[in-house]
Amino acid sequence: MSLTGLRQQVLEANLELVRRGLVLFTFGNVSGISRSEGLVAIKPSGVAYEGMTAVNMVITDLEGRVVEGELRPSSDLPTHLELYNRFPTIGGVAHTHSEFATAWAQAQLAIPCFGTTHADYFHGSVPVTACLAPDEIASNYERNTGIAICRLFDHLNPDDVPAALVAGHGPFCWGSSATGAAHIALILEAVARMAYYTVGISAHAAPISRELHSKHFLRKHGTNAYYGQVSRK
Repeated sequence: MSLTGLRQQVLEANLELVRRGLVLFTFGNVSGISRSEGLVAIKPSGVAYEGMTAVNMVITDLEGRVVEGELRPSSDLPTHLELYNRFPTIGGVAHTHSEFATAWAQAQLAIPCFGTTHADYFHGSVPVTACLAPDEIASNYERNTGIAICRLFDHLNPDDVPAALVAGHGPFCWGSSATGAAHIALILEAVARMAYYTVGISAHAAPISRELHSKHFLRKHGTNAYYGQVSRK
């Protein structure tokens, strides 16, 4: 994909979060990466979504240096870059302060898999980071946020669980593209809302069995997936 195409895709992914009610004012950001060029397109910092165009998307390298664009990139760029550098299969990152996912992050609780909707997208609970230490907050805060997320995946596959909650902050999601990352952010918010209602109905609600969880995840993902239509090309 050209940088022009990447900019347009990143713009549309950001606007999708607005259309779906996952961001307020200038909250949230989506980025996408061109792996072949080692360049990232990301929403500019603090710019209102109304009137934002593809040209406003900022292009940086994987060290965070601006390559193209007149505006400053999102302040969360170092978090995105940490994820791109650690998770080589992802092509997009989305960050929101969506209401229900953020509530779980503020409670510092992982989101358990209470049902098959969750299992269709996340092969495990959606994990939550440890709180950052004072020195991690004082210096390189955004990069340390990314490091805290990556630490969760020392023993997890980020392709199987494409999201994490940052304690006291909110969710970060990722996918094969900026569009895919925004899609996961939407699904995560729905899952977080259903989980909230589930524990409200019954504080003793238990996660579904691992067998049912794996069945639903693997029928949509992996080499033996059979959900949906097979390409006839």
